[in-house]
Amino acid sequence: MKNVKRFLSFVLLLCLTVGCFSGCELPDFLQSLIPEAPTEPQDTEPPIVELPEWIDFVEQAKLDMNSSTAKLEVTVKLFVDGDTTHFFVPESISADRTLKARYIAVNTPESTGQIEEWGKKASNFTREKLSNAESIMIESNTDQWERDSSGGRHMAWVWYKPKGETEYRNLNLELVQNGLSLASGSTTDLYGNLTQRAYTQAKQYKLNAFSGQPDPDFYYGGQIQTDLKTLRTNTALFENKDVVFDGIIVRNNSQTVYVESYDEETDMYYGMNVYYGYTSGEIDNILKVGNEVRIVGNVQYWEGGGTWQVTDIHYSAFDPDDPENIKLLGTGHVASNRVTDPDTFLNGKVTLNVPKDLESDETEEKTFDYAHLALSTSIRMENLYVKSIYTTNNGGDNDGAMTFTCTTADGQTVDVRTTVLRKADKTLYTKDDFLNKTISVTGIVDYFSGDYQIKVFSAKNIEIQ
Repeated sequence: MKNVKRFLSFVLLLCLTVGCFSGCELPDFLQSLIPEAPTEPQDTEPPIVELPEWIDFVEQAKLDMNSSTAKLEVTVKLFVDGDTTHFFVPESISADRTLKARYIAVNTPESTGQIEEWGKKASNFTREKLSNAESIMIESNTDQWERDSSGGRHMAWVWYKPKGETEYRNLNLELVQNGLSLASGSTTDLYGNLTQRAYTQAKQYKLNAFSGQPDPDFYYGGQIQTDLKTLRTNTALFENKDVVFDGIIVRNNSQTVYVESYDEETDMYYGMNVYYGYTSGEIDNILKVGNEVRIVGNVQYWEGGGTWQVTDIHYSAFDPDDPENIKLLGTGHVASNRVTDPDTFLNGKVTLNVPKDLESDETEEKTFDYAHLALSTSIRMENLYVKSIYTTNNGGDNDGAMTFTCTTADGQTVDVRTTVLRKADKTLYTKDDFLNKTISVTGIVDYFSGDYQIKVFSAKNIEIQ
C-alpha cells in the first residue's frame, strides 16, 4: 500500500511539473488530489446604498379652512395612545362633550394592554406635540364626523399649531413620516397620497419601527408585556403565564407588595398583589414602598384568598441586566390613597371594552364591580361608624387582628380588616380603642370570603374623628 501511495505521489509531481510548462490538463482523479489554492480575502463591507433625498411631507400638507370637510378646534381631554386621543367638543357634536378621535391613516404600535415595540415612543410623541400646541384642529375626510369600525370612535385628521408658529402641522402624517406607524391608510383618504409616500420614505430611511434596532422603552424578555389595567380586567387570560408590567409599590406586608398604576382613560388606579416570599439583598431595596418597579413574574390564582396574584419574582445580583429580573425604575412616589365614597365602593359599576384574547385586537364590553377593578390599590374612606368588631383568636400569628363592621350615614355597611396592631409600648390595640367611634381609614382594597373590604396595616392609618 505504501508503494502505491509513493507511485501516485511521483506521478502527480511529474504531471504538475510537465503541466506547468505544457499547459496540459490533468486527469480528473489526479486533479482532485491537488489542494485548492488559497483565495484572496474578499471585501466584506456592504455596498453603500444611496438614499433618495429626504422630503418633509408634513410641510407639504396644508390645512384648508375653506374646504367642505368638517373641522373643529378642540382641546385634549385624554391621551390614550399614539393614534387615539379624546378631545373636548361642544354638546352639538357629542352629548358627553367628548370626541374619541382615531387618527386616520395611522396605526401606531400598542402602548396599552399588550404593549408592542415602539408603542410607548409613539404615544409619547403624540402627547408631546399636542401638549405643547398653541391650537389643535381636527378634520374629517368628509363633511361629516365618521365613526370607525368599532362605532365608539370618530375618524379624524389631527392638526396642531406649535407655539410661535403660524401654520398647523398634520400629526397623522408626522407619525407616519417618523416611522411610528405600522401602516399608512389608503390613497383615497384626504391626505392619503402624502401618507403613502411618507410611509415609504420612513421605511427607506429605517426610522424607529423600521430601524431593525431594539426599542429602548420595550421589554425584550420572554414574558408578555402588559399593564395593570389589562391584567386586572382580564386576569384569567394570563393564568400561569409570565408577565411584565410597571407600577408603584404602595404597601409591603407579609412577603407581599401591592403595586398600582393610574389609567387616564378611566381615571382609575389598577393594582395587583405580588408575592415575593423570603428574600434578602438588593431585591429588598427594590421592593420598597414608594419605588416605581418593573415586575416580572407568573400570574396565579390564590385559592387561600380567592384572588389573583403574581409570584416567582427574582433578582440576580450576578446578572443585573437579566431581563427576567425585577427592576427599579424610580423612587420618591406616593400611594394614591384615592378618596372613595362608600356607595361607589359597594355598588359602583364600570363598563369597559377589554381584549377578547391575547392574540388579536378584538375587544368585548364587560361590566365590573368598581371594587373589583380597585383591588390591591390604595384607598381612603372617611366618616365610618364602628358598629361592631370581631377579633381573631385562634392560636395563630393573626391573633389580635380585627374586623370592623362599619356603617355610613346612609346606612350602608363597609368592612375594615386590620393586621395585628401594636401601640408604642408593644401592647395590642383592642376593640375598646375603636368600638362605637367614627373613623377615617387608609388602606388597600381587599377581598375576603366573597366580600370587598379595606385592609389596614398600621394604627396610623386609622384616624378617630
